[in-house]
Amino acid sequence: MLNHISSSPVASAAASGGASPAPAPARRQWRHLRVANLWLGAAIVTVVVLCALFAPYLAPHDPHEQDLLHMLTPPMWVAGGDAAFPLGTDNLGRDVFSRLLYGSRVALTVAVIAAFGAGIVGSALAILAGYFGGWVDRLVSYCVDLWMSFPPVVLSLVLMVSLGVGIENVILSIVLVDWTRFCRVVRAEVMVVRQRDYILAAQLLNLSHLRIMVREILPAALPLVITLFSLEMGVAIAVEALLSFVGMSVPADVASWGVMIADARLSMHDSLSGLLLPVLAIIVTVLGCNLLGDGLRVALDPRMRPRGE
Repeated sequence: MLNHISSSPVASAAASGGASPAPAPARRQWRHLRVANLWLGAAIVTVVVLCALFAPYLAPHDPHEQDLLHMLTPPMWVAGGDAAFPLGTDNLGRDVFSRLLYGSRVALTVAVIAAFGAGIVGSALAILAGYFGGWVDRLVSYCVDLWMSFPPVVLSLVLMVSLGVGIENVILSIVLVDWTRFCRVVRAEVMVVRQRDYILAAQLLNLSHLRIMVREILPAALPLVITLFSLEMGVAIAVEALLSFVGMSVPADVASWGVMIADARLSMHDSLSGLLLPVLAIIVTVLGCNLLGDGLRVALDPRMRPRGE
């Protein structure tokens, strides 16, 4: 009788602390969802990158070329559309498809450089604060709390007013605003890594602080940094579009998604496609970055994987 009770599933679960492993179907569903998010996000980002790189070869027209005989032409699948303008034209007769392709170059340039800059600044301060602790940690944490007390959009606008219009200033403003995203999250990870045995062993061997931070702590925090980088790309794309919309990013004669939305407001009652298409491009690209970041977070961090995998 005792042997029968001890071999029952309930007794086994109780002996293991009451935590039973996740059912196999649930693990499979989790794995499939994780893989789907990762590959879907990677596919979207890859397509946008290819469109940006090969925009001069894919665009059927010059993005600034005006054709006043074809103003507000609808997409080619709509009645009155023209195959020469696959996605139609705007109120000045400029090809929407060509402008979307060239707009992706602006969006990705800002996204990659700004995310890289914010990641470098935030991660460096996070590693210093998490590794040394004490007054260094308190100082960095105080700066993060103070900086995050300002609304990000308002702070970006204030910085752009101070710095002036230009894509370089847009990148700088995003870096100055969003470094706190990296710093707060990476700092928490570094504080956990610092307590591990191999870090203590490295300190007992009298290795330099710089070597420990670069050779031991940075590789452990790198998966989290990569995930935050992909998520920050989506944030940077949305911020650049907002600043372009209000005329504080690229000049009005540069094709960008925010400028396209601002121009399409004037004719949105006559042709809605010129407004919806750049909005859709922003949504899809940001969604791709978020899905990629979510998939990388689970794929690179073993703690996010279900038990039994």
